[in-house]
Amino acid sequence: MPAFLYGTAWKEDRTEELARLALAAGFRGIDTANQCRHYVEAAVGDAVAALLRDGKLAREDVFLQTKFTYARGQDHRLPYDRAADHATQVRQSFQSSLGHLGTDYVDSYVLHGPASADGVSDADWTVWRAMEDLHQEGKARLLGVSNVSLAQLMAIHEGSRVKPVFVQNRCFASNRWDRATRAFCEGRGVVYQGFSLLTANAAALKSPAVARAAQRTGRTAAQVVFRFALQVGMIPLTGTKSPAHMREDLECFEFDLEPAEVRAIEECGAG
Repeated sequence: MPAFLYGTAWKEDRTEELARLALAAGFRGIDTANQCRHYVEAAVGDAVAALLRDGKLAREDVFLQTKFTYARGQDHRLPYDRAADHATQVRQSFQSSLGHLGTDYVDSYVLHGPASADGVSDADWTVWRAMEDLHQEGKARLLGVSNVSLAQLMAIHEGSRVKPVFVQNRCFASNRWDRATRAFCEGRGVVYQGFSLLTANAAALKSPAVARAAQRTGRTAAQVVFRFALQVGMIPLTGTKSPAHMREDLECFEFDLEPAEVRAIEECGAG
């Protein structure tokens, strides 16, 4: 399980290039989705395949995470039959993902958000049961859910046969970096993946708490936020298109924040 993920959303025709650069920089976890509206999943597969052919990586070196996305989150390029039942759609989307990624398994398969913002619907349970079947068949090694409320996560965790190992949420400093959800994850074998750590938190990056930590460590504000994420138990995602920033982001493993700095950053955006 990698400690840092490279996210491939919104990369369009640069997806293969940027995924290859991320892997070359040292990232070993790639996050994508079978959602043409925001991702080019096949280009991720092309990037991985190129490095495998060159002998620079083996398949087991790369953690591939992809997602099932409901039709409401898609555009007209659906990876399944719109008229099919949800269990069939999961199967069709998953087989399409395997083809895109050039693999016979994925390391993590994620429900790309419940059907609605409130509650866990019958459709969600049908989708989750289909994902559980893929896990039991050894095709999806770990399962997760993204864009989920704490109440929804608690319900899925309680009612599932195969518990979610990951929750992936947009992480806001204004709610203490989703602290309540992270607290639920602790001790339950659920790992929190935080995305938009930089783009959703421009004010926090300029806060005195981050500035003081950056000055003490000689690091950038972005590096401090990623280091903070690691120290509170998150797997952070970055989607940078800059090779220099890719290398800088991975340098967050080279220093530590003091406990008081972690506490201050956790509170820096709270209302």
